[in-house]
Amino acid sequence: MRLLALLAAVLLAACAREVPDGVTELTYATPYPPTHPFSRADQRWMDFVEERSGGRLVVRPIWSGALLSADMSMEELRHGVADIGLITPIYVRGGTHLLRIQTGFYSGADSVESQVALYRCLESRVPRISHELEGLKTLAVQGGLLPGILTRGRPVEQLSDLQGMRIRAPTELLAVLQSLGADPVNMPMGEVYSALAKGVIDGVIAPPDTLRALHLAEVTDYYYDLRVPRGAYPARAMGEDRWRELESWQRDLLEQSVPVWEAALADEIRGSEAEGRAAGEGRIAYSSASADEQQRFDRAYLRDAEANARALERFGIDGLSAFRIARDSIAGRDQIECGDL
Repeated sequence: MRLLALLAAVLLAACAREVPDGVTELTYATPYPPTHPFSRADQRWMDFVEERSGGRLVVRPIWSGALLSADMSMEELRHGVADIGLITPIYVRGGTHLLRIQTGFYSGADSVESQVALYRCLESRVPRISHELEGLKTLAVQGGLLPGILTRGRPVEQLSDLQGMRIRAPTELLAVLQSLGADPVNMPMGEVYSALAKGVIDGVIAPPDTLRALHLAEVTDYYYDLRVPRGAYPARAMGEDRWRELESWQRDLLEQSVPVWEAALADEIRGSEAEGRAAGEGRIAYSSASADEQQRFDRAYLRDAEANARALERFGIDGLSAFRIARDSIAGRDQIECGDL
């Protein structure tokens, strides 16, 4: 019913808006407001598309979650709820088993560019990834800043302090945190502010940019600078049916825009770190993990990443091969050597 209602809303909106002759308008839906760093990168991409097309191809943004949902965005795009949208396969409840788990294979890929490069390597060598993205055309892959641990009320100064704390974390970190005595939960980042404010959770695995971008400086007190590896995933996509409806020159232009969008995302993500730390100034107390604590966490992270990869066998997925490809491709910090197919 919700999907039908959204489709009806899209049709009504399309009827109410006149587009000049010779111009094709595409809708772009995102859960973030226009001021968010992701949205600033999205706007740079939209400007590129319009300028490069001479105004013949324009993108109309629909901000702040007015159209797509966090956990159903991939299916909604397949059904044409929006032309293009921000997708989060790491939050989808079914059908993206490998896409979720592969984000735990990135230890050593510390920059956004190296994360994207490693994802592209996996995408080219692991057919299952394309299978999980069936019905979608990926338009941008996104990495991110290395997260730490933000908490409210109670600081974390060593890993043992996590005992009993309810921490929001991505799927690939749930078992790691559990092994450290925490009570990990998974939820979309858009729900974290409210959960922290209400005391539903005690903290969140998040990079410092969220102090400003998601206003987490208002509901947290401490930041534990533990370098948590971060994976990349396809984050902007278009429904394949809509993709095929475009003229060939329009598809070519959107293909050319992929590196532009990814570079804009990387640039905005990096710039957002300083903004986040500034937002937390005077409000957030910082502590850093010792070298021994960091090594302990890294060992637990890779051990559980391999276990998660093996566990995909129950879905008929060879996750262990994907894990080994990822680990073999990381030649050093930020150096990705994918090798021949």
